[in-house]
Amino acid sequence: MKNRIIESTIIAVGLLLLGLSIKSGINAFSQRNRTVTVKGLAEREMPADKVIWPLPYKEVGNDLPTLYNNLEKKNRAIISFLKSKGIKDEEISISAPLVVDMQAERYSVSKSPYRYNITSVVTVMSDNVDLVRELMSEQGELLKQGIAVIGEDYQYRVQFMFTKLNDIKPQMIEEATKNARATAEKFAKDSGSKLGKIQSANQGQFSITDRDANTPHIKNIRVVSTVNYYLKD
Repeated sequence: MKNRIIESTIIAVGLLLLGLSIKSGINAFSQRNRTVTVKGLAEREMPADKVIWPLPYKEVGNDLPTLYNNLEKKNRAIISFLKSKGIKDEEISISAPLVVDMQAERYSVSKSPYRYNITSVVTVMSDNVDLVRELMSEQGELLKQGIAVIGEDYQYRVQFMFTKLNDIKPQMIEEATKNARATAEKFAKDSGSKLGKIQSANQGQFSITDRDANTPHIKNIRVVSTVNYYLKD
């Protein structure tokens, strides 16, 4: 009889412990399913550190040798202008001229008085963005020499670039993550919970855009990180 009582007691204690273990497991499982997803934004404005500046111009006429001689003279004049202002030889390149035979244009509506239309492009690629921006406002000096640089042409638009993203990426990711955590902590507090560990995180894509249409040399760098946090009571 005594042995049966002991056995019953052991079984009861075992069932109690099993029940408590199951309850604890269920609570832990339910806690793990409670998460919050938040986004953290980081933005910076940075000056462009590289510029590509095309200087296209056109020559029209009927005699190709004469046109090519004119191109060479004008190319030399443009290069001389650039170098006198501080642009280095290795920052200057000349593209092969684009020749259009107007008489061979099948879809031309009006007849041109000139047979050939040639486009030549001298391109500056430099890290000295401020200097190039100054020179862009001094193109009138070329006009005085009979060189009309084509403007407002999408094909030959000036490109300002920011190439040092890797230098600021770690700090921006850290900032975005901190902002995400601040949002998550506010949510947890408002819902009567506590913020737990990170369940998962997505760094997000970096984007580099012009700050606005009037200042393409100033870039807006942006990243949005997505972070999932556990919530606990």
